[in-house]
Amino acid sequence: MRLLHFPFSAPLLLSRAGLGGLRTMARNDVLSLLFLAIATSTTCTAQPSRVVYLVPVGTVEKGLLRELAQSLRDKLGVPSEVGEPVEISKAAFDQGHNQYNSTKVLQGLETTRPHICRGRVTLPLLLAVTEVDLFVPNLNFVFGEALPTKDMAIISLCRLRQEFYGKPADTTLLMERTVKEAVHELGHVRGMRHCSDPHCVMFFSNSLPDTDRKPDTFCKRCKGLLKDNVQE
Repeated sequence: MRLLHFPFSAPLLLSRAGLGGLRTMARNDVLSLLFLAIATSTTCTAQPSRVVYLVPVGTVEKGLLRELAQSLRDKLGVPSEVGEPVEISKAAFDQGHNQYNSTKVLQGLETTRPHICRGRVTLPLLLAVTEVDLFVPNLNFVFGEALPTKDMAIISLCRLRQEFYGKPADTTLLMERTVKEAVHELGHVRGMRHCSDPHCVMFFSNSLPDTDRKPDTFCKRCKGLLKDNVQE
């Protein structure tokens, strides 16, 4: 499993793993700074609102989206809303891979962004959630992708589900993975790269078990980098 590495200002960051919620005051302080920066970086023409907007791309369980939004609120202190579903771009489907190109999915979503705003909420960050299998050229698949310069990211639930591997469904494990992946992409939006510390949520996963084993928190070094990025 590989990651395409780009400099901080590059528009494309891909990940296979994620990060989850933080509980202690110190962690919440860092994340408050993190998401304050995200919330004030890009806005639509509407009333100010610090919100992560979850956009289902295609058919996604509403209950899962509501739980994800609640997890982001509880664990990160980030106001989160679940938006109306949007159709996935047909142009993003690749017949040769029988998968969707995640970059093209995000590009299609960007064109609908003014419509999604509807003049009622600020969209500092769009987090798309989809059930379809995603890939990018030179990688067999990705769990998620972030476009930092657009304040947009996407995650796929497809390979986070136990059913994909022929195992019984596990809703608890699915949600743990989903929260990790969602917040991981938010970290990428803030310019974070994969970490070499296996005890950091930004650690690069060579396999899904790697994701399951690592924690849902930042290591000390990454917490410091996040704070530095926000203060710059």
